[in-house]
Amino acid sequence: MSMHDDHRKSEGQFGAIICERQSLQDGGKAMRFELVSKQGQRTRVDERVVVKGFAVAYDGNVYAYKNVCPHLGTELDWQPGEVFDESGLYLICATHGAAFEPRTGLCVGGPCKGAILSKIAVVVDNNLVKLSN
Repeated sequence: MSMHDDHRKSEGQFGAIICERQSLQDGGKAMRFELVSKQGQRTRVDERVVVKGFAVAYDGNVYAYKNVCPHLGTELDWQPGEVFDESGLYLICATHGAAFEPRTGLCVGGPCKGAILSKIAVVVDNNLVKLSN
């Protein structure tokens, strides 16, 4: 899978690459990704937990969050990677219209006002957006 695809899968390890930095434009389309982590054993079968996330650029920085609205647990994007409002200033939940501040994930309007998106730590290294610890 190339780094320009709209969806990437990562084993959830520190340093795993999400995308190239230049593929994210301020207030533009998000890069969706999945974190796959091993959760141990249950009845002799390894279970894996898949966490869907997205990375966005805003004000020259990159931020990443779990793709889960704190209101009802639905994904934010109305189309893959479409999480910003038309102005490119707020992340918007497509289900209920909740508005989130891109820097902090704080809900500033809508049914979950005051709630916060779950942040996923990322770093930009050598023009690559990678998982951080």
